[in-house]
Amino acid sequence: MQVILSKDFDFEAAQALPSFPEGHKCRRVHGHSFKLTVAVRGEVDPIRGILYDHAKISEAVIPLIEQLDHSYLNDIEGLQNPTIENMAGWFWKKLQDKLPGLYEITVQETARTRCIYRGE
Repeated sequence: MQVILSKDFDFEAAQALPSFPEGHKCRRVHGHSFKLTVAVRGEVDPIRGILYDHAKISEAVIPLIEQLDHSYLNDIEGLQNPTIENMAGWFWKKLQDKLPGLYEITVQETARTRCIYRGE
């Protein structure tokens, strides 16, 4: 049986988007309550009845969340232009070797805006 298993994480961070035009509100320093969803895909082990122990996902993701939480994202290596698109790619690069079957990263910055990345 093929399944997609996902787990949510939250963090608070400040950012400025230097690639935005002069005068755009997002070019200034501002913050968000981000939500990260990490999804893995694969076959359910017929004996154990699971794809992953959820703790394995947390073990890979929590150190990254701790690095970003209550930080200025622009100061993080690889996030000098911390758009949600770039953040999704950053998470993917950090997690792809730690989570076999990594399927999807979703970075949500507001209740209505999110980026979904599948490593393509």
